[in-house]
Amino acid sequence: MRRGKPYPIELRERVVASVLQEGLSRNQAAKRFGVGISTAVNWVRRFLATGSVAPSKIGGYRQKTIRGAHREWLLERMKEKDFTLRGLVAELAAERGLKVDYKTMWSFVHGEKLSLKKASSPASDNGLTWRAGGRGGSDIRGGSPASGLSSSMRPGPRPTWRPCAAGACAAKD
Repeated sequence: MRRGKPYPIELRERVVASVLQEGLSRNQAAKRFGVGISTAVNWVRRFLATGSVAPSKIGGYRQKTIRGAHREWLLERMKEKDFTLRGLVAELAAERGLKVDYKTMWSFVHGEKLSLKKASSPASDNGLTWRAGGRGGSDIRGGSPASGLSSSMRPGPRPTWRPCAAGACAAKD
């Protein structure tokens, strides 16, 4: 499957000509020119219906759902009292008869620059948030802290090491 740009007109014309003039099946023409079977079928169908193999328009401008009177009503509503996006979706459907989804409402609110971010909490006054001498952030190799583990997962006592004499050290259990 090819995405983005439509196939060239020349290729489309050759596929359609091989079906209509040479008598190949749509499957055979698709295989010969390296296009999908449904692509060849659709090109032949388009040619028979319209007389052209040119692609139809791709993309285009789509008007916003919340506009005009609905937009004005929403702007006034948001000035009156606090709101949630899901609440606005429900109110718009109930009071104005316009059904939109959460994403549409999110886009509208952010497009109007009406989003309100929560204030971030100040840094902790208790002290450092990482070990002294360590780098900032959490250690990704460290795993979960011991206090966060369940009793069945808590690690046992650490082994104690005897002093080494000639480089041979062994752990005492």
